[in-house]
Amino acid sequence: MNGSTANNVGALWLKIAVVYVLIGMLVGLYMGATEQMQYIPVHAHLNLLGWVTLALAGLVYQIFPRMAASPLQRWHFWLHNLGLPVSMVSLALMINHRPALLPVVIIGAIVVFIGMLLFAINLFRNAKA
Repeated sequence: MNGSTANNVGALWLKIAVVYVLIGMLVGLYMGATEQMQYIPVHAHLNLLGWVTLALAGLVYQIFPRMAASPLQRWHFWLHNLGLPVSMVSLALMINHRPALLPVVIIGAIVVFIGMLLFAINLFRNAKA
């Protein structure tokens, strides 16, 4: 993989991270405007797992092109970006008096965790100084 392809991968992760931070900020604005603070876990997870984690991953993938070229990067991308929205939407609904959605929250969180585990494996295999 050349540097240009790694830059494209890193840029994609950063762009998606910005989408998550905007959504997280909207949730925060909604909570402030309505004084409904029960959604703090959704707000916090969108900002931390969405914005911070994905932005950092994007920068790591840009710095280490071998990681960006790995199939583990693609698996990480899809697991994170499928699991996080499922987990956050179901968490918001669960908070809104639908406790039966707890298993969906947990499944989404496990999917995100597996994606991060693949990121860690990719890092240890392919991040060479």
